[in-house]
Formats: sequence, C-alpha cells, structure tokens
Amino acid sequence: MAQKALDQEAFSCSVCLDLLKDPVTIPCGHSYCRNCVQQHWDQEDEKQLYSCPECRLSFSPRPALGKNIMLAGLVEQMKKTAPPAALCYAGPEDVSCDVCTGRKLRAVQSCLQCVASYCERQLQPHYEAAALKKHQLVTPSHRLQENICSQHNEVKKMFCITDQKLPCSLCVEQHKGHDIVSSASERAQRQAELPARRALLLQSLQHKETDLKRLQQEAQDIRRSAQTAVQRSNDSFRDMALLLEKRRSEVEQQIRSQEDTQLSRVQELQDQLQQDVRGLKRSLSELDTLDLTQDHNQFIQRYASLSPHTQSTEPATIHTGDRGYFEEVTRAVSKLRDTLQLTLSPVQVLLAPAELSSREDFLNYSTEITLDTNTVYKYLCLSDGNRRVTFMNQRQSYPDHPDRFSVWCQALSRESLTGRCYWEVEWSGRWVCVAVSYREIQRKGNSDECGFGNNEKSWALHCDKTRPSFLFNKVQSQVSGLVGSRIGVYLDHSAGVLAFYSVSESTMSLLHRVQTRFTRPLYTGVWIGSGATAHFPKLK
Repeated sequence: MAQKALDQEAFSCSVCLDLLKDPVTIPCGHSYCRNCVQQHWDQEDEKQLYSCPECRLSFSPRPALGKNIMLAGLVEQMKKTAPPAALCYAGPEDVSCDVCTGRKLRAVQSCLQCVASYCERQLQPHYEAAALKKHQLVTPSHRLQENICSQHNEVKKMFCITDQKLPCSLCVEQHKGHDIVSSASERAQRQAELPARRALLLQSLQHKETDLKRLQQEAQDIRRSAQTAVQRSNDSFRDMALLLEKRRSEVEQQIRSQEDTQLSRVQELQDQLQQDVRGLKRSLSELDTLDLTQDHNQFIQRYASLSPHTQSTEPATIHTGDRGYFEEVTRAVSKLRDTLQLTLSPVQVLLAPAELSSREDFLNYSTEITLDTNTVYKYLCLSDGNRRVTFMNQRQSYPDHPDRFSVWCQALSRESLTGRCYWEVEWSGRWVCVAVSYREIQRKGNSDECGFGNNEKSWALHCDKTRPSFLFNKVQSQVSGLVGSRIGVYLDHSAGVLAFYSVSESTMSLLHRVQTRFTRPLYTGVWIGSGATAHFPKLK
C-alpha cells in the first residue's frame, strides 16, 4: 500500500495534486499537466517572465511545451494496472463528479465554463476536444454554483467596481453608468496588488516578531537577574549566619572562661574557709578538754600550748563579687541584637536601577530607534536607514496606510519600548517635538487628539532653544534649563519614569522628569516643524 501511494505521488502534478494529465516537462526539469502549467503562465503574461511553480526558476521568453511521452506512458500504465480502489470514490468531504451515474467518483478538476466538476475519466474530453481545451480548469470546488447568476442562470463574467458585485452579461443592464470590467481583468489587477499587501503583512509580521523577541529577551533577563539576586542574597545571609555563629561561639567561650576564673577564685576562698573552720573546731575541742582538767599544773602547761585559733577574737570578712556577674555581656549581646533588627528590616526589592549619574550609565540601556514608514506624514522624508526625518516642501510618494498621520507632521518608531530604554535625538531647525506615545494615538484628521502631548496617550518635549516646554494632555509645563541640539530620553517603563535630558558631550542636564504609570508598550515619536530635521543616532 505504501509503495502504491509513493508511486502515485511520483507521477502527480504539484499544481493540481492529481495524476499527470497530458504531462509536459519545462526547462528546469519539473513536469506538470499541460493545462496546469499553461494556466500558471497565462497569469504571468504581463510580466513576460515565466516561472516554475515548484522551484520558481524563471524563463523568458515563454517556453514551448512538448509532451513528455515517457511520463504519459507510465501514467497510462499506472491507470490500467491500478486496482478498483484506485478509482477514488468521493468521500463525504470530497467534490464528486457531476457526470458519473451511480456511485460518484472523486472529481479531479472543476470547469469554470461548464460549471461542473469531473472525475479523471469524464475530464478526458477537455483534453481532447479543441473547443473544450480553452475552458479554464481549476481545483475541484463545492462553490461552483456561486459563479452562476441565480436570476439568469448564466456564468458571472463581469465585475461592477461601483457596486463591488459580480453580474452576468444580462445583469449588466442593471448597472448602467457604472464602472464595469471583466472579472478576469479585475482579478489580474487585484492579484497584482497581492505582492505589495504581502510585503506589508510580512513587514508587520517581522515587526511583531522583533517585538516578541525583545519581550522574550527581557523576560529572560528578568529571570536571570532575579536568580542572580536570590543567589547573592542567599550567599550574604549565609555569610551573616556564619559570622553570627562565630560571634556567638566567641562570646560563649569568653563567658565560660570568665566563669572558670570566678569559680576558681570562689573555690580558693571556700577551701581556706573550710580549713579555718576545721582549725576552730579543733581549738574548741581543746578548750573544752582543758576546762575539764583538774590538775592545776597540767592546765597551765596545756594552756600555753593552745592553737592560735583559740586566741582569735575578730571574725574574718569575705568580700564577694558583684551579683550581676555577666549582665554587661548580656547587655552587649542585646544591643547587637537590636542593631541587627534595625539593619535587617524588610528589604525592598526594586526593579529600577541605582541612580544614574553619567552618560555612560544611561548608555547601558541604549536602544536603537528607527521610524516606521507606515506612520510618516506625507511631507516628511526618511533617510539614513529610517533614522533621520526631514520636513520637505514636496509631497513624498508613500502608499496609503491606516497607520499614517494624515495631517500632523509626525512619525512613530517601529520599535515598541518596554523595560529600561535610553535613546538620543539630534535636531536642527526652528523647533522639534520629541515624544513617547501609545500606539493607539489618533492618526487621521486635524484634531488636537492627533498631536503629541495634546492627549492622555502621549508625552512631548517641545524643543525650542528660546521657549522650551513640556506638554501632556494639553497642559504645558516649563522645563528646567536650556534645550541643546541633542536630547537624551530615558524610560523605565515598569517604574513609570520618563526623563528628558540635554546632552553635551558626556554631560547630562535634566530638563523634565515624569513619574506616572504606563499601561501599554510605548513608541517614540517626533513632530517636525517646517524646515526641521531630527536624527536618531546609533549609540555605542
């Protein structure tokens, strides 16, 4: 079964996906049904450049088609030797032959002129009869009846541009005065527009994929930074724990050492006192014995030999130490504990970087900016890889696009901005507005809602060397300092920070800072005054 499927695929036309019919081979070596390749080349007559449907190799002039006799013979042999199952009866989802009686075979082609679908056998007259060879065969379709006028039962061959409808030749009377062409010519015109529309869609797809990759990279950077922060904090806490354990052990050793010293002192005093107690008890015993002696001579002799303890009349005084032996060290440890509690207060996790002070710090977040050609006003000219925009007195040849600013001399960047970004704008002329905006800003008409800074969707710095200002939602604010010819813009999207700087060599002078909450990705934009130019240089 697998071998049969492989053989049939080897002798199938890559255009109609059926067995080759009247097979021809074109100069690149690929083979097709004669009718399939002719229809493909008919659509390329205007370009006078004919391509292979499979490998896209082009030929000029149009090659003559000769029948591939070997392939034709092999296909015929396959048809004869194929088992009955190879007749391919129509399934529930297949287009069935309109001519077959009884059990319908699967249609291999539909004819637009006959408005019918044919199986392999019933289709043969279209390859043999001269009149039928001119009919247009297409992939089998269930929607052929849509080509028939329900009122006059005729094939719809015309197109009314005015009403955007497909009338038949009799319905044309109902479209008098309208712009009417043949459906074939209208299809040719619209098909000619497909490459441009495809290019626009492809460009939009590339932009979205680029933005997606940037967001994926940002997510990866966030995860990597978080993991690094966790690891470093764990190491720091482990080091602190080891240090505290070391200090605890040292304090314990000091306490035990002092304990031994003090106990040794007390033990010496105890031993001395115990010895004195034994001596005193012995002396008392001697006195008692002497007191009972009746011989006067012995009394006198024994009295002279009494122990010195019997003559002691002053009690011995023992000086003990302070009862709060280790309170001082306890107070020191308690003080250390209180200091640690203050030091180890809950750590605030900040995604924002440390305070940026130099231009080198900002350049760590540099972002390349290019302008989107679909947004540029018709009197603005792009150059330098779409990084430079200049006001022109002559209208530029931009195609119509829903994203284009129709009245305001503005343009938006191709890149969406999230996370932390920094870019610079060099400008010249009377004035230029440097802005950031949500993509949803209004584009069409002369309404103030289209202008950067005149709505809640954009923030704009008006660069005028004599009267600079900042504009948001039609509210104008003064800026702190003079505006130079180079403007630096720093955005921390998650922190809601937007700052504009005047840049001079390595010096950064803050002009205006915004603290807000951004809810969607931002795009940088420029509003160009008459005769002005703005340039987004590449930053090292």
